Amino acid sequence: MPHLDAAYRFARWLSGAASDADDLLQEAMLRAFRAFDGLRGADAKAWLLAIVRNCHYTALQQRRGTVPLPQEYLETAVASQGDPESESLARDEQRLCARLLAALAAEHREVLVLREVEDMSYREIATVTQLPIGTVMSRLARARVALRERWLAEAQGGSRAVR
Repeated sequence: MPHLDAAYRFARWLSGAASDADDLLQEAMLRAFRAFDGLRGADAKAWLLAIVRNCHYTALQQRRGTVPLPQEYLETAVASQGDPESESLARDEQRLCARLLAALAAEHREVLVLREVEDMSYREIATVTQLPIGTVMSRLARARVALRERWLAEAQGGSRAVR
């Protein structure tokens, strides 16, 4: 239960819509409950997020389609305080970040969210994604480069504002 919020956030990033994330999390928690006796000394957070990921990919295979990412996630994830101008700028930046993350390849977005949003170690990410740690590190590096390139391209495109 202490990792329920992290599991929901990860489900939300994977599935896109709140209702899909709710269904995904419900299925994952049922599977986790059934398999809880098999958890021996492993990191419970990584174990639970691996179940969420597996449930997501199982659902994708059953649907044979793509699932959009949430557009409003970052808007509600961070509550800002201050003057209206700074709040507006912060919301714009959050929307941009969410849009750029959504544009990344699923394999890059997955490791980036686990590392930067969920603050998981490389070893924990390797456990969740069932990948070698070297693959996790290289995917994370490529994801950061891709995100940075998209961010810079967006910033250059946005410099045409009226002054």
